[in-house]
Amino acid sequence: MRSFPDRRQFLSQTANGLGSIALASLLQQHNASADDPPIRPKIDPSRPFAARPTHHRPAAKNVLVIFCSGACSQIDTFDYKPELIKRHGQPMPGAEDLVTFQGQQGMLTQSPWEFRPRGQSGKMVSQLVPQLAELADDMCFIHSLTGKTNTHGPGENFMSTGYTLDGFPSMGAWTTWALGTENENLPAYVAIPDPRGTPQSSVNNWGPGFLPAAFQGTQWSANKPLSNLQIPAGTSDKTDRATRRFLQRLNERHLQQFPGDEELAARISSYELAAKMQLSVPEVTDLSTESKSTLREYGADDAENTLKAQFAKNCILARRLIEKGVRFVQLFNGAYQTGGEGVSNWDGHKKIEEQYSKHGPVLDQPCAALLRDLKRRGLLKDTLVVWTTEFGRMPTFQKGASGRDHNPDGFTAWMMGAGIKAPFTYGATDEFGYKAVEDVTTVYDFHATILHLLGLDHRRLTYYHNGFERRLTDVHGSVIKPILA
Repeated sequence: MRSFPDRRQFLSQTANGLGSIALASLLQQHNASADDPPIRPKIDPSRPFAARPTHHRPAAKNVLVIFCSGACSQIDTFDYKPELIKRHGQPMPGAEDLVTFQGQQGMLTQSPWEFRPRGQSGKMVSQLVPQLAELADDMCFIHSLTGKTNTHGPGENFMSTGYTLDGFPSMGAWTTWALGTENENLPAYVAIPDPRGTPQSSVNNWGPGFLPAAFQGTQWSANKPLSNLQIPAGTSDKTDRATRRFLQRLNERHLQQFPGDEELAARISSYELAAKMQLSVPEVTDLSTESKSTLREYGADDAENTLKAQFAKNCILARRLIEKGVRFVQLFNGAYQTGGEGVSNWDGHKKIEEQYSKHGPVLDQPCAALLRDLKRRGLLKDTLVVWTTEFGRMPTFQKGASGRDHNPDGFTAWMMGAGIKAPFTYGATDEFGYKAVEDVTTVYDFHATILHLLGLDHRRLTYYHNGFERRLTDVHGSVIKPILA
């Protein structure tokens, strides 16, 4: 028989509940800083992408995020651990019975790729990415990132949106909602999927969540032109321009009939942007105007490694978009395919040496060329480049396999460009690269720092949704000040 609380128990539980609500309210006020109310952008619905002021002086105007889907191993790229070499083949102390995402762990296993000192800083970087390694003096490494999940979809969500669940705005959506863009002929936010397909969490990585739909990233690839923007066959440029002018007059009259209809104004603005893109997109995507030396530098002419050539074209597209002033560009390396574990992305569970030997060259030359090109053209003065993945991998091999399992307890990301101190290394994992132990950093801190460099205060950039003042950083996060120039 079900028992009900007596009067004393009821009053006690009610008091505790009310106390918890009051505490949560106070904590929210503390985190949001009651003296500094939210700063919401003032958006003209007819011009939703118009450039808007920052909260403080920005170091960067644009962001390029290079996202390696599948959880690229820090142990085999940028986090050098000599103790792992010394104890190769031995059990990890205190972790003999450790069970991670796919099961029990085997022995500590050194990287199959040699680490060498790079540049004047002597930063140790793996031979898996030799050309990126040459740029180590331009990079700021964060070796102490920690996540909240060891599953790919939620991990991608967390890195891209600050939440493990679907339905929350991406970094790019928050950025373009707050700042708009300085280019009126191209989208404010572009996501470039890997040539092999989309990441596991798919469009959620560049979705708008509960922000206005206009701020979703435009999915675009150099290998798959935006064909729906092409002028219809048989239509001359003169006729097309006249048609668009006529439509503009009709839209203006329609708006006058429904003053204050923000959704209508935004929809018309989207159509007008699409019309402008008919002229701007072909120019940006036409790689025939690139010199042969540039195509060779990126690897876009590599007939033997067609996947690298396709990814290289995406890298050139990314540079061109940044050059045109697109506010936020998300470049993906690695895609999700059912039944293709580790074949199309960095998910190296089974045969990491075999798998990464294919992925490394696809990433390395094109990305290194992209970074050199940005620097050579002076674009890094205003552009923040971020390299990341959803979480790291274990210093052990999985029991019965030749690969590494998922590890959100300590992994690496790096930044370079506007506002970033370089060469610099921040934070550290333990002697094996398993857990972050020095200057432990969260994804919330990571996001707060990106927003800060764009001139945005992550605590004050909020959007009211379902009774909550939502933020990219939830109620967490602190700017990683030591890495700022």
